[in-house]
Amino acid sequence: QVQLVESGGGLVQPGGSLRLSCTASGFTFRLAGLKWYRQAPGKQRELVAGIISVAGATTYGDFVKGRFTISRDNAKNTVYLQMNRLKPEDTAVYFCNAVFMGDSYWGQGTQVTVSS
Repeated sequence: QVQLVESGGGLVQPGGSLRLSCTASGFTFRLAGLKWYRQAPGKQRELVAGIISVAGATTYGDFVKGRFTISRDNAKNTVYLQMNRLKPEDTAVYFCNAVFMGDSYWGQGTQVTVSS
């Protein structure tokens, strides 16, 4: 049974930082492509960042502009999203996604709220 469990969300002031974690089980983690998406109320889900299984190449949404970093620890079956210089418009539910052997899996999401 595949499981993706996100953690690390919360309330942070503008300009602050958070690190999201997503720990996976039920598939060969090191072979999976991993992504973080987010969805704000009334908006479509959008890609935040992705990291491939081989060589660890990364991609980011245009709005990230060097503020976020995605990384993975295959020994811990965990993907991270380090978010710095957070803005109120980063407020959303953040979801972890894994693609393995053509199947796509999602976590339950973790709320990030950026507010003073």
